[in-house]
Amino acid sequence: MERVNTEIIKSFEQLVKTSVKSIVLVPHMNPDGDAMGSVLGLWRVLKNAGFKVQVVSPTKYPEFYHWMDGHDEVIIFSHHPKQSARALAESDLLICMDFNQLSRLGDMKPLVESYEGKKILIDHHPYPGNFTDLTISDITYSSTAELIFSVLQSTELAQYIDRDAATSFFTGIMTDTGSFDFSVSNPNTFEVVAQLTRMGIDQQFIHSKVYDNYSADRMRLMGFCLSNRMVVYPEFHTACMYITLEDQKTFNFKTGDNEGFVNMPLSINGIIFSVLFTEKEKYIKASFRSKGDFAVNEVSEKYFNGGGHRNAAGGELYASLADTMALLESILPEFDERIKRSIK
Repeated sequence: MERVNTEIIKSFEQLVKTSVKSIVLVPHMNPDGDAMGSVLGLWRVLKNAGFKVQVVSPTKYPEFYHWMDGHDEVIIFSHHPKQSARALAESDLLICMDFNQLSRLGDMKPLVESYEGKKILIDHHPYPGNFTDLTISDITYSSTAELIFSVLQSTELAQYIDRDAATSFFTGIMTDTGSFDFSVSNPNTFEVVAQLTRMGIDQQFIHSKVYDNYSADRMRLMGFCLSNRMVVYPEFHTACMYITLEDQKTFNFKTGDNEGFVNMPLSINGIIFSVLFTEKEKYIKASFRSKGDFAVNEVSEKYFNGGGHRNAAGGELYASLADTMALLESILPEFDERIKRSIK
């Protein structure tokens, strides 16, 4: 482990070792594959090491992650707020994973903000907030799953990484790199995957569980969006897809059904910048992807109250879908030159 300071790793190990009550692991709201892969992988390692450990998720997560070891023991705050609060109250260490701002916790924010025990942040996104006692943050990792695995490998906890934990960590890495299509510029990612493979993971099984586990309604929604909800701006090398509340009702939308949609327009020749807007009851959820050097996190931070990585970011806007689309169209000329510089 070279990229995270040795002293930080020692501090992490010490905080874990001195936990005498229990440890709570928390991902961001609407957790994705990296968030759940990270927390469930670490959950298994800590459980194997003899610690009392609990995962509390701010909201539910897609069903195609429910097969992972430990899923049945996850507490969903939005469904069980009292049980969640009790889990935190009865613990003495809280580990926040795959997010770095309290706003990413939604309605669970006050519970974590007022937590009286020690807090650790483990994340790979830029600009971490200052709300924990120890921060382990490094944007050069492909995923939080890769980061936590690398940290564990430098501690005595490494001996407790079994096949189930390795499977969860691989799920996090695989999903956050788009099946190794992006965010894999550092050789360490493949070195970690090699180590996980030696631990006996079944890559084909994992890939099938995540990507071959969708409903027929989800597939129909995808086809409908590609045919009826995609707008292409060829002069700006940009494409935008959107999903209305009515669309979600029509296709029996479930959490995670739109996962991966934002990547699809990037398959169009000449498209560098892809956007997905998903209508919610009170706001529009925005997802951004790009190729090359075009930094979509700048777009998200400046106009959509969000952030993320250079090629993958997200945010939200409290506006109508029509106004959100109009905003996108109005700002494209501002980023035109930077988008064109990314064309290879």
